[in-house]
This record gives sequence, structure tokens and C-alpha cells, in this order.
Amino acid sequence: MRTRVRTYLSTVLTVLLALLIPLSAVASWADLEIGDEDRFVAAMAPLATEPAVQKAVADRITDEVMTQIDVGPIQEGVRGLLREAVLSFATTEAFQNAWNTATRAAHAAVVQVLTSGRGNAVTIDLAPITERVKRQLMDDSVPYAGRIPVRRDEIIVLEANGLGVWRDVAQGLRAAGIWPAVATLALTGLAMLLAVRRRRALSGIGLAYAAGGALLAVTVAVARGTVLQDLPNDGDRSAAAAMYDALTASLRTTAWTVVAAGLVLAVAAWLTGRPRRPPPTPARRTPVPAGAGTPGRP
Repeated sequence: MRTRVRTYLSTVLTVLLALLIPLSAVASWADLEIGDEDRFVAAMAPLATEPAVQKAVADRITDEVMTQIDVGPIQEGVRGLLREAVLSFATTEAFQNAWNTATRAAHAAVVQVLTSGRGNAVTIDLAPITERVKRQLMDDSVPYAGRIPVRRDEIIVLEANGLGVWRDVAQGLRAAGIWPAVATLALTGLAMLLAVRRRRALSGIGLAYAAGGALLAVTVAVARGTVLQDLPNDGDRSAAAAMYDALTASLRTTAWTVVAAGLVLAVAAWLTGRPRRPPPTPARRTPVPAGAGTPGRP
């Protein structure tokens, strides 16, 4: 009876691990990556080289400039010239620095919308980028560069209405911090201690980890569709999708790493627990008495 209770409890804890793993990963992500300004900026920095982001910035700045000038029949030609100049600037180190400045300023809004329940949207203010663009284009003597307006102009990255339940989940998990991860390790050890058959329990824990990692990957993918569904289907949406993917890259990496590690653990435990077959015993030959010959011969 006692053995049966231990086995039951170990099984229940193993199943709980599959649910706790994605929660602990998201909690650590919300606390350590989204909550930390430097890590947030580091995660967003590669987006300065993302074509969708560069295109969205170039289109927005170009549109702002063209509202300030009217050159008649060459209006479209000037638009194309200016847009190409902005896209060319987007490949420079100065653009990278301006992008980092803009994302650092957006960090507080991200924390508010995702984890505090306040704020309606997360936006990237293009004013620091526009200022750098204007300065560079004026140095390059690009026509009408001096008329580029430097004012607050935002790209919408995330709207609170599209978050739904994800906002409440992120808020609660950020408050939990690293404790779900600590609980995951504690449950893993307890499940092993209670198990009667350790190798079988280890194999089950490996499968639970793999299932938890797969559940995390599915959650990140489903949340992506929910977050982006209310954004307009234009350059801003493409930029927002790239930003979501950049921010959740560590979660996806964690998910597939846990899946792989769990499967390796499960297979290794199963293989080491298989009974080994003893080598075949060679057949014994009946000894022939000395002097015995073939029947029928003298």
C-alpha cells in the first residue's frame, strides 16, 4: 500500500512538472529580460538591421516630410529620393545608436503594458531616429532634408486590447519572479525521491520536461497571433511582428532546448533500464570414450 501511494504521488508531481515548466520560463523571462532595461535594449538592438523595421521607419519619416513640402509634378520623385536616402542611412552605425536610444525610451511603456496593467499601447518614438536622419541627410546635401520635421512620431508595437488574458498572466508571473523555476527543481527532486522505480521515474520526468517545453513553444506562437491581430496590416504590423519575435527569442530557444534535453533524458533512462540478455551458452559436446571407433569397423 505504501509503495502504491509513493508511486501515485511521484506520478502526480511528474505531470505537474509539464505544466510548471512553461510558467517558470515565462516568469523568469518577464522578470529578468522584460523587466531589465539593458537586456531589453540588447534584445531589441538586432532589429535595427531587420528589413521590416527599416522599411517601416523609412516610410514613416518619408511620409512626414512629404506633408511639409509640395514640389508639384516631381513630388513622387522627391519622395522616392528621400526614402532611398533614409533607407541608406538605416544601414549605418548612427542609425543603430538612434534605434537603441528609442528602444531604451520605450522600455518603461513595455513594462507598464505587459506587467503593471497600466497603459494602452507600446510605441517606439521615431524622434531620436528622425533627428539623426535629418542631420546626416543635411550633411550629404540631400534636397529638402532641412525641412524634415523632428517631432514625436510613433510606431505601434503592441496594443493592450490585443493582449487579453496574456496581460494578466504576464503580470502575475513577473511578480512570481524566479520562484516557479525553483519550484520546478524542487518538484523534480521530490518526484525522484518518492519514486519506487527510479529509472522509470527519470524517464517520465524527461517526457514531462519535453511536454512542458512543447507547451511553451505553442504558447509563444498562439500569443503572437493574439498580440498582432488588432494591428493594421501594414509596415507597422511587420515591424511589430519582428519586435515580438526578438523579445520572445529566448523563450523559443528555452522551449526547444528543454524539449531536446527532456527527450535525451527519457531515452537514456529507458535504455539504461533495459534488462541485459546473458550471452548464449555454447553447446556442450559429449566426450567420446578413448578407443571408440566408428560402428561396423574393427
